[in-house]
Amino acid sequence: MPDKNIKNIIFDFGGVIIDIDYQKSIDAFIRLGGSNFDQIYSQAKQNDIFDRLDTGRISPDTFRNELKNYLPTETTTKMIDEAWNAILIGIPEHRIRLLENIRTNYRIFLMSNTNVIHYHEYIKELKNKFGYDNLGCLFEKVYLSFEIGMRKPDKRIFNLILKENNLDAGETLYIDDFEKNLPPVAQSGIHTLLLDNRLDVTDLFENGFLKDRVELF
Repeated sequence: MPDKNIKNIIFDFGGVIIDIDYQKSIDAFIRLGGSNFDQIYSQAKQNDIFDRLDTGRISPDTFRNELKNYLPTETTTKMIDEAWNAILIGIPEHRIRLLENIRTNYRIFLMSNTNVIHYHEYIKELKNKFGYDNLGCLFEKVYLSFEIGMRKPDKRIFNLILKENNLDAGETLYIDDFEKNLPPVAQSGIHTLLLDNRLDVTDLFENGFLKDRVELF
């Protein structure tokens, strides 16, 4: 039987719902002439410019202009955006169908470290492929770092989600593909689950419910 104690599920976006590949973006910038770009940007660590974009503290234009310091002078805005968006591989249909299926059984939410440049790109895909105008069509509420001014692993984010939606932490599960993000969530009393690269998020569910053998922490 599925775990009856879990009533709410908070999903990460990148690596859980949408496929991403940090190396593709790094490689794209290197092809533009950004030597040693992997030293300022990766999943594990990144230059402050990326954090500031993710938390909405700088505009996309400021971000692009700062990136040009690492790139040849002839690099255009379009070239930067294409390289930056190369990280976004796509949203598989089976994950959209999962969300459509489980939202009748759970209250589901989204929390993502993301930025406005990426946002416009994947919302375009969401609209063109699935007919959804925004992520709020799939989730009860969406928390995007560039809109709330905080990014994981800041534990204040999850306290905010619990409070705003009147959620019981003990009845709530958070799913992320990056282990570093989980300890602050657990400090809020929320159950956590690390989705490693051997699993697809759809592997955790059966008939619209979490599988009973899914190990929560």
